[in-house]
Amino acid sequence: MISKFTDLGISEDLAKAMDDMGWEEPTPIQIQAVPLGLKGIDMFAQAQTGTGKTGTFGSIVLGRIPAGQKVPSAIIVVPTRELATQVADEFDRMSKYTGHVTVPIYGGASIEGQIKRLEKGSDVIAGTPGRVRDMITRGALNLTNIREVVMDEADRMLDMGFIEDIEFILSSMPKERQTLLFSATMPEDIKRLAYDYMNKPKEISVSKDEVVLDLTKQYYISVGRRNKSWALCRILDIDKPKAIIFCQTKKMVDILEERLEKYDYKVEAIHGDMPQSKRERVLADFKADKTDILIATDVAARGLDIDDISYVVNYDMPDDVDTYIHRIGRTGRAGKEGIAVSFITTEEEYLIKEFELRTGMVIEKREVPEGEEGSRDTIRRVVDYDQISDVFGMCKFEVNLGKKDGIGKVSLADHICRVAKIRDFAIGKIEVGENSSIVEVHKDYGNRMLMDLPKAKYRGKKITVKVIQ
Repeated sequence: MISKFTDLGISEDLAKAMDDMGWEEPTPIQIQAVPLGLKGIDMFAQAQTGTGKTGTFGSIVLGRIPAGQKVPSAIIVVPTRELATQVADEFDRMSKYTGHVTVPIYGGASIEGQIKRLEKGSDVIAGTPGRVRDMITRGALNLTNIREVVMDEADRMLDMGFIEDIEFILSSMPKERQTLLFSATMPEDIKRLAYDYMNKPKEISVSKDEVVLDLTKQYYISVGRRNKSWALCRILDIDKPKAIIFCQTKKMVDILEERLEKYDYKVEAIHGDMPQSKRERVLADFKADKTDILIATDVAARGLDIDDISYVVNYDMPDDVDTYIHRIGRTGRAGKEGIAVSFITTEEEYLIKEFELRTGMVIEKREVPEGEEGSRDTIRRVVDYDQISDVFGMCKFEVNLGKKDGIGKVSLADHICRVAKIRDFAIGKIEVGENSSIVEVHKDYGNRMLMDLPKAKYRGKKITVKVIQ
């Protein structure tokens, strides 16, 4: 195993630690980038989460700087607190036999405690832009000996408005250094940053079919907004996965957490408005299997590196393919199979075709799994009129009245208007059959059809109404 990494130029001490970590062979980006990086060449690489980025720049940085220094020789700049601690943890494992010390610094935690750790000496800093700049301004962080700089998730840092902090940090260290930039996308402002602060950088790109591993099976389930919780609980009850569930907003994360806790699922949530101490505890619980389900927003989960996630559920579908790939890259890792399931409303079905076209991947349609005979749903399924209505908002209902009951279109419409108190303009096409009829009614009056119409008999006959989905 070790030889596969030492062939790239990685030292035996680093390769031995990788073997202890269970790494079997280099990833495509490691094969492309590590040999160049160990030569001191600047580079910017387009790579998604799950491609082995941290191992890539970790191999380069730890392979090029001495251990046991008082002042750091390398700095890794990342967008979030979670990623700072995650990078530091990964570097600690990789440094098992080299002795390098990595110190994470980030906002939301005691600055005095972080300063004390810096005073004890460090070889590598893993930090967020705001806290790193603050430390430099206070004189607590000395970057005069920096030889290696890594900007990870550069696109996300620019999206979050960190460009001024990044430029301040880069201008506070020696120009004679190696700079590595990693980004999931490569917009023009990323390339400008690369060429303004790097020395003849090489460009590396990991193709999308290398990003999403064959071990991840992708599905989508067509389900309306009102039945997403029902579909999710079916999956949790039947498949019993270790899952990360993505929602688009912090409010939805909180709502879903409260809903699942009510039904005794082992669940916790993470998003940007939570105190840092709580976020760290939530992640530690999830990694230690104290919880089975983690609900998160994209920003809070950026860069999460947990190998045993069996399911990713897009409770809310992202509207861009890069975010989709970031999310599903959390499963199907470390040689284990994973499943990615996306809940799709009628209005979002176009996204499936668009994502398939742009990535060349197949996203199969799947039905909500069936429970065992006689089992009860944790959350009851409801009629989602938005999901079953046509473009004009009309839903179809079957009524057990037909020609044999002496009813016609006009008399049936009059009966519905009178008994269910439905306005005549809300009733569409009516097809009268021998024993039953199909009636179109606007979705806003769907519950009146189901709940109120059966309350009154027609010429002594009990009425039943069914939704046609």
